Amino acid sequence: MKWRKLNNILHRDIGYLCVGLTVIYAISGVAVNHTHDWNPNLKISHREEQIDPVAPEDLAKEETIAKILDELKIAEPVKTTFRPDRETLQLFMENSNVSLNIETGKARVETQTSRYGLHEMNYLHLNRPKGLWTWFADLYAVALLLVTITGIFVRKGRKGFSGRGKWFIGAGLIIPIVFLLIYFY
Repeated sequence: MKWRKLNNILHRDIGYLCVGLTVIYAISGVAVNHTHDWNPNLKISHREEQIDPVAPEDLAKEETIAKILDELKIAEPVKTTFRPDRETLQLFMENSNVSLNIETGKARVETQTSRYGLHEMNYLHLNRPKGLWTWFADLYAVALLLVTITGIFVRKGRKGFSGRGKWFIGAGLIIPIVFLLIYFY
């Protein structure tokens, strides 16, 4: 078998293997690149509520916290509470936080919900699982390298590497170098 035919078969088949992960890494990569604009893992919503004021001496009673949660329509258990000052009570749950002015009954409720699909993609992309996933991600990186190298030799002539290909490869190398120079010097 000629080397170019073998090269093209490898390029095609390894490329097919990379499709799923490439889609995951591409979508997650765009999301993670814009963390300064939004949280790619969680949707965070806020709402203002008005409940009955709470007497400071009642805060030690379990039923008082339960009543506050009931009035705010929060079903999660409280993990911890905090009093930053005499009129504020903060409640922290798994997916919600409450800041309550006990004198006025004015509450600000923050709720976090997972961005389904995107949260999981980011989990893989950022290598949160560690262990076996690290090895799999390394194999994916090697597969991308092979697809890149074999891709250089798929076409020949003026449409291949010796023709316009060398200019595109050069541009692909120069662009990150220019950005590194901008950011580091």
